[in-house]
Amino acid sequence: METQPGYKQTEVGIIPNEWDVVTIGSFITEYRGGASLKPSDFTKSGVKVLPKGGVGRTGWLNVDENEQKYCSPEYAAANLRSQVDKTYTIVVLRDLVPSGPSIGLMVRIRNDDTYVLAQGVYGFKVNDTVVPSHLVQLSNTAWYRKLANSIMVGSTQVHIRNTTFKRAQIPLPSFAEQEAIAAALSDADALIEALEQLLAKKRQVKQGAMQELLSGKRRLPGFSGEWETKNLGDLAMFYKGKGLPKSALEPSGAEPCIHYGELFTKYREIIREIISRTDISENVFRSIANDVLMPTSDVTPNGLAKASCILASDIILGGDVLVIRANPNNVFGPFLSYTIRFEETQILQLVKGTTVFHLHAEDMRKFRFLLPPIAEQREIITVLDEMDAEIAALEEKLSKARLVKQGMMQELLTGKIRLNHD
Repeated sequence: METQPGYKQTEVGIIPNEWDVVTIGSFITEYRGGASLKPSDFTKSGVKVLPKGGVGRTGWLNVDENEQKYCSPEYAAANLRSQVDKTYTIVVLRDLVPSGPSIGLMVRIRNDDTYVLAQGVYGFKVNDTVVPSHLVQLSNTAWYRKLANSIMVGSTQVHIRNTTFKRAQIPLPSFAEQEAIAAALSDADALIEALEQLLAKKRQVKQGAMQELLSGKRRLPGFSGEWETKNLGDLAMFYKGKGLPKSALEPSGAEPCIHYGELFTKYREIIREIISRTDISENVFRSIANDVLMPTSDVTPNGLAKASCILASDIILGGDVLVIRANPNNVFGPFLSYTIRFEETQILQLVKGTTVFHLHAEDMRKFRFLLPPIAEQREIITVLDEMDAEIAALEEKLSKARLVKQGMMQELLTGKIRLNHD
């Protein structure tokens, strides 16, 4: 295949003429593997252990404080060849998932701590021809992910052999261009990280607001009426949607519809816009405004603690959708859906099943909750809904930032776009 001027065909694809093709092992100066830690080797404090789970697509080691494990200083001293710090690049060469989603991924260590590597995780240093952060970014590209999956072996527990990893070939720009590429992508990562932190903070604020407003611990200005503890079964009628197979969902069907699976993945506490459509119109169950919808079966009990209030009438509801229909003069549907989601612990007590879990009308009739006057219900939801709008806007901004980063990686790490690296 003819290449455009300034580019050449190589073993790793078309790259700029100035770039080289090198083996990973050619620039590694030191290589360390994981220690054979047994359950009895873990301690409550001491030297941190670096697990596979801490290596993801963020570019930095990320281990939740609550999940951080330790080994004793004595164990660490006896396994010096498994110790690493921020001068090492970390790579996962073993994955418990057959498709190998984390296989070959690389990260760097941000802090000054020393870690003992767990099995399946390796650390290496590089010579002065390679920028570690450039390697980390490369490990997240679609091209590299395909390479990693092509050289892994095994079935249930996949791995890449050390020798195979070191023999793997990658494209390598000059040191200066690596620095320029890594800096541009690091700026994109910084924006993504800032958005993620802001989103996490907004979600925490909303959770705190729900805790106060849905329990009556904080009253909104102008409201003083009594709250009453109610059984849902005394306030609502219960129905169930009718069969609507996934195959019936069509982007351009004549009838708007909701499949029960969409209650897990696509809808929040309030449904304003219907995503799916169908051409099925006979022998169906249709919504009315203020209906609260819940899924009735899932492989995890937590998945059933979902409730969404639909603000539109005449929407076709599929099977396995529990419909809770209360008098809108007494119960504002969005208030009920927010309350159900907030009271997850109580929902889990109502769920039945072992391998597949179920939640039906007779279960939800027992649901007990605090009910304020209807005007206060509406005002509480106005406050929470505004918070949700902020969260949704941030989520969209974060999604766009991630897409931009992916596009930058595709262009910069393949040499399709060159940066000024003088």
